[in-house]
Amino acid sequence: MKEYTKGQLALRNGQDKEEIWVAHEGIIYDLTKSRMWRNGQHYEHWAGQDLTEELADAPHSEKVFEKFSPVGKLK
Repeated sequence: MKEYTKGQLALRNGQDKEEIWVAHEGIIYDLTKSRMWRNGQHYEHWAGQDLTEELADAPHSEKVFEKFSPVGKLK
C-alpha cells in the first residue's frame, strides 16, 4: 500500500484537491463519495487529517471505515 505524509494527506481536504481523505489508525481512507463529508467537513471534523483520537467522541465506532476504500498508509 502506498505511503503518504501528513502534508500529502492535508491536501486531500475537499478544497485544495477534490479528494476527501482521512486517516484512522495509520490507514488513509477515501471519503470523497460520502454524502456526510460534503466540502471536506463532517460536523466539526475536517478532512485531510488523522481522526484516530477524535473517533472517541463520535456517535459511531471505527466500523464506519469498513464502508470506504483504503488508499494508503500514513507515514
